[in-house]
Amino acid sequence: MAVAGVLCAVAVLPAQAERLKNPVAEFTGIDKITGRIISFDAYMDETVQFGALQVTPRVCYTAPETEEPKTDAFVEVDEITLDRAIRRIFTGWMFAESPGLNAVEHPVYDVWLKTCKQSSDVPPPSPS
Repeated sequence: MAVAGVLCAVAVLPAQAERLKNPVAEFTGIDKITGRIISFDAYMDETVQFGALQVTPRVCYTAPETEEPKTDAFVEVDEITLDRAIRRIFTGWMFAESPGLNAVEHPVYDVWLKTCKQSSDVPPPSPS
């Protein structure tokens, strides 16, 4: 009687450092009508208005400095329509290293994640 051997392979993956959670997301926006490009900061769970868009980051991660750059944020973007209704046009992850992958593309405005950071020159929103 033959004995069948079972081979178990264990994949050894390089250890990955814990991603860093940041309190501020920096975005870049373009107004396609005027050609104006601006950068703006938003604290987590703070809604910042850019034109007719309201941008709200929920979480913003970066890789430690010892790792390959990797910056992503979970973001919600609403549009204020001409009749003052608010319509969600984007919910999802934005990736700073691939801005075209999940940027918000609107007929008038584009918005994408530039970076996540620990502080901002903009004062944090006052507690409600």
